[in-house]
Amino acid sequence: MRIDKWLWAVRLFKTRALATAAINAGSVEINDLPVKPARDVHPGETIIVRQGVIRRTLRVIGDPASRVGAKLVPQYCTDLTPESEFEKLREQRLQHVLDREKGSGRPTKRERREVDRWFG
Repeated sequence: MRIDKWLWAVRLFKTRALATAAINAGSVEINDLPVKPARDVHPGETIIVRQGVIRRTLRVIGDPASRVGAKLVPQYCTDLTPESEFEKLREQRLQHVLDREKGSGRPTKRERREVDRWFG
């Protein structure tokens, strides 16, 4: 199966076009080598996908016939992404909540509640 189709089938990207765009941008590697969208994926290979600030690492187990449900994804790949990568994502979201422009005034009630939700 092609890498762009496989990434779409195991729900890493919402559309196949987004998967192809990420591959063309150099955000996808197989066994630490950059790939093209038409490259075939084989069981046992390690795929690294950069999505925003995190770097997802997956091991291919099999090829789905088509896009699969979220519960069936573990049958086709193993997620080897370290917990520290997911922690980066959480920290980025937290920074977004805490960042306020200088001179923007007091936080609104809604903004205060968001901060309380993170720390409370």
